[in-house]
Amino acid sequence: MNKQPLTLVSGVGVGAGLMYLLDSQQGARRRSIVRDKAVHTLHLGGAALGKASRDLAHRGKGLAVRAGSRLRPDAADDRVLHDRVRSKLGRCVSHPSAIAVSVTEGHVTLAGDVLASEVARLLRTVQGVRGVRDVESRLQVHEKAGDVSSLQGGAVRPGRALRNLPPATRLLLGVAGGTLCATALQRRSPVLGMALGTAGFGLLARGLTNLELRQLVGIGAGRRAVTLHKTVNIQAPVEEVFEFWANFENFPFFMANVLDVRLRDGARLSHWVVRGPAGTHLEWDAEITAFEPDRLLAWKALPGAAVQNAGIVHFSPNDAGGTQVDIQLSYNPPAGAVGHTAAALLGRDPKRELDEDMVRLKSLIEEGKATAGDLTVTRSEVEALFEV
Repeated sequence: MNKQPLTLVSGVGVGAGLMYLLDSQQGARRRSIVRDKAVHTLHLGGAALGKASRDLAHRGKGLAVRAGSRLRPDAADDRVLHDRVRSKLGRCVSHPSAIAVSVTEGHVTLAGDVLASEVARLLRTVQGVRGVRDVESRLQVHEKAGDVSSLQGGAVRPGRALRNLPPATRLLLGVAGGTLCATALQRRSPVLGMALGTAGFGLLARGLTNLELRQLVGIGAGRRAVTLHKTVNIQAPVEEVFEFWANFENFPFFMANVLDVRLRDGARLSHWVVRGPAGTHLEWDAEITAFEPDRLLAWKALPGAAVQNAGIVHFSPNDAGGTQVDIQLSYNPPAGAVGHTAAALLGRDPKRELDEDMVRLKSLIEEGKATAGDLTVTRSEVEALFEV
């Protein structure tokens, strides 16, 4: 294998990293951020390892008890079997209340409405319940919910729990991923090494972040690869805070990375220009999706946006006579959560920037002035810009 191209790429990468960290003006700050992030990650890793070890111990005990029970004949009566079956339904169908269960001497009969995509999983799950002898299906199978009343409303898709893995599983995935990455570095075949490295990195990232692959890489995650949450209390009436926030054209005055927002179509639509990586500018159109005066405001980017994003803000009076603002922002940065983490390590931490933006908003409303980017503005100057 010719290692010269790999060595060259590695050298360029190391050189670029050193230039970034040793910059005469920003280098000290960047190194401090990387060091703080590393220490924080080590603390989180230690806590996660403790959780994983406890989870493994508990699961081991559970498996031992379960194995022992398998060796003993199950003398559970029909009522106990009925409860066991019903407890499993929520894991395999989206509408467990639509299914009736009856048990006679270990024979289980299922009746009611079910979606066709869930039948096989349902029968397999019930057949696997300890003590069940056989399963009879009298189910009414439907390709779609349609107008079937029992299949309407808040359905939870089966398998959703797989999105949040338990600590023990995350530990095993991390170990497996790290092993594959280490093995990839020793392979002489570039194709095999790349394949092992990609698989290993995916498993390692899944174990470390507990995020799905589409959230990690930003492909198919829509607007929800990364979600930020912030609550701030502002000493001003709800009506005043809501009015200020509802005018998106005010955002550049307290959000350092928002350069311009222009309203159109009766303020239902807006055009955004924000700072991107490496001095670039990103633009997109957004629309308001929910508007309840003095209570709630929500928006989302239109299809085709450079950065898919959405937000919802709740406004409510607090005990001090001011306003509690609860903000939830979801967005899909380039390279998904991996890109978000890389940006944080390089000093562009969206969570920290949101915190700082909310401090400026609070200052602008309460004290009448704030600084965003290189611009210091007063409340009177902002209001004067929008006077008719």
